[in-house]
Amino acid sequence: MKEETRKTLIRGDNFPAGKDIQSEDFLRTEQENEEDVVLNISLRPKKLAEFVGQKEIIDNLKICLTAAKQRKEPLEHVLLSGPPGLGKTSLAHIIGHEMASKVTATSGPAIEKAGDLIGILTNLDKGDILFIDEIHRLSKVVEEFLYPAMENFQIDFVIDKGPYAKTIKFNLKPFTLVGATTRTGLLAAPLRSRFGIFYNLDFYQVDDLATIVKHSAKTLSLEIEEDAAFEIARRARGTPRIANRLLRRVRDYAQVAKAARVDTAIAKKALDDLGVDRAGFDDLDRKVLRLILETYNGGPVGLEAVAASLNEEVDTVSDTVEPYLLKAGYLKRTSRGRVVTKKAFDHFGLKYEKQEELF
Repeated sequence: MKEETRKTLIRGDNFPAGKDIQSEDFLRTEQENEEDVVLNISLRPKKLAEFVGQKEIIDNLKICLTAAKQRKEPLEHVLLSGPPGLGKTSLAHIIGHEMASKVTATSGPAIEKAGDLIGILTNLDKGDILFIDEIHRLSKVVEEFLYPAMENFQIDFVIDKGPYAKTIKFNLKPFTLVGATTRTGLLAAPLRSRFGIFYNLDFYQVDDLATIVKHSAKTLSLEIEEDAAFEIARRARGTPRIANRLLRRVRDYAQVAKAARVDTAIAKKALDDLGVDRAGFDDLDRKVLRLILETYNGGPVGLEAVAASLNEEVDTVSDTVEPYLLKAGYLKRTSRGRVVTKKAFDHFGLKYEKQEELF
């Protein structure tokens, strides 16, 4: 899904619960309308102790934060990577809260030229957090301008032109840069090497997602049964943002149905009507798997061929469909292309024929 569609209105948010909608737009985590943005902020954990999942990362981060506070120094620069919706932005704000620092948030595409970055950096106080989302999309000029700022807390800028040109060195107050990226491979090596702390967020387990759903339901003043929370968690593709989005749509359904609380039957009916199946697949996931299963006999098939057959962008398939299918074990990457697994055959009730060894 293209980045420009990030705030495109999600089809289905303005439909009453139970109405048939296209789930391929619904589950794309890049798309958020204003309601989603506001509600996601209200559902975010505020402190490290409230953050659910990613235990190893949280334990390590806790040590780094405690050590930095004991030394009374700013935290080292932090790089957070992983698919959309796993909590990179939440962790950045939690770091600011734990360090009792102000958080200045921006994004890579928003910083178009070096002058934009100068204004941001010179306004940071000692220990402040600068959060840059989608940091891999910084322009080359801005990125190189950032190097001395990260390393020596200095910036060099040129005034005048030609024979009158002069370089002025400006000292910055020590700050912490927290960068978030969904495409670590697109980060330049010099930029990546300047981060002292690097964490890669992975998809969540169902138990952790169920805990998040129950906590979010409490925040939304919604009564929900344990089994219903697990039903939502199972279909959330291992992503807290999707789990919260599904919860809000189930809440709509329960409200229209005049149900006092959300039980398993209501959760299943609402999610089925949204087109989200028990594996968490939406229409686009099912189209990709069915295409490989039925047209290419389970594979192997190239990514470009899959995208062309579905009339989709290659980036849409590789960035928003493949990561979950690979992680969940429905798809494999081989040297000759994509191959579906026995799990995918079973999901669609098809007879599995063992593929030749391709590795």
